[in-house]
Amino acid sequence: MTAKPVMETSLSQLTLTRRGKVRDVYAVDENHFLIVATDRISAFDCILPTPIARKGEVLTALSEFWFERLKHITQHHLVTTEIEQMPEPIRTQAETLHGRSMLVRRTDVFPVECVVRGYIVGSGWKDYQRTGEICGHRLPTGLRESDQLPEPIFTPATKAEEGHDENISEAQMCDIVGAQVTETLREASLRLYKEASDYARTRGIIIADTKFEFGRDADGNIILIDEALTPDSSRFWPADKYTPGKSQPSFDKQFVRDYLETLSWDKQPPAPPLPAEVAEATTERYLEAYRLLTGREL
Repeated sequence: MTAKPVMETSLSQLTLTRRGKVRDVYAVDENHFLIVATDRISAFDCILPTPIARKGEVLTALSEFWFERLKHITQHHLVTTEIEQMPEPIRTQAETLHGRSMLVRRTDVFPVECVVRGYIVGSGWKDYQRTGEICGHRLPTGLRESDQLPEPIFTPATKAEEGHDENISEAQMCDIVGAQVTETLREASLRLYKEASDYARTRGIIIADTKFEFGRDADGNIILIDEALTPDSSRFWPADKYTPGKSQPSFDKQFVRDYLETLSWDKQPPAPPLPAEVAEATTERYLEAYRLLTGREL
C-alpha cells in the first residue's frame, strides 16, 4: 500500500530550522540535521496546493544513489536514510518519515548554487538569445534551443530565499566566496556532472543541466550537501526522444510547468491545484527517472 502523500511535517521533539519549497529541515543535535523531503512541488516560485505522491521518496533515494556513486569525487553530508539508525525522536515518527528522510552532517553552507550546463535551455537559452553568453561564457553563434554545448560550462547563481536565483559570473562568485573556493567548487561540479551525465546516457537519460550545493564541515572539508542529481535539481530528458531546436520532453517538473502555462494564472500566489491526472503523471515521471537511473523499482 502506498503511503499517504506528505505536504508538511511537524516533529515536536525537534526544532524546525527551515521549511523550504520542498524540504523541512530540523536540528537534531549540534552536529546533525534531519532533512525531510515532502511531496510538495513548486513552479514559478510558488508552492502548489497539490502533492505529488512519492516525490519525496524519489528525491531521497536518488540523492542517496548519487552520493554513493560519486563519493570518490567529493565527500558528502549524508549519514543515513535508515530511520532505525537515527536518534529516538526521529524513530518515533517512522511512519511519516520513512523513505523521505536524510540524517546529515551540519556544514557552513556556501551561499551560491553551483550550476553546470551541458545543453542550452531554460534561463541559459534566454541569456544566450539576448547576449550570446551565459554567465560570462561566450558561446558559438547559431546555437538552437536544447543544443548540446561544445563542453559543459559552470554557471553559478545566487541562492534566493524567495523568488528566482540570479545567474552570476565566476568573477562575482569570487567576490562572494573567494577565488580558491570558487575554483574548488567549479572543478568538483564539472567532474560530478561529467561522470553523472556519462553514466546517465548509458541508462537512456540526458542530464541537460543540474545544480549542486556545497558546505564546509567541522573539519574544514568542502563537501557535497543538499540533494544530488534529482528531477528537482536537474533537467532529465529521455535520450531516445531528444530533438534539438525546441524544448524537450522531460522526467522533471517541466511537465507541471507546461500544464500551468495553459492556464490564465498570473504566476502569483496562490497557485492553482493540479488535476489528478497531471499529478499522477508527474509521479510516474519521477518514478521512471529513478527506475532508469538505478535499475531498481522504488
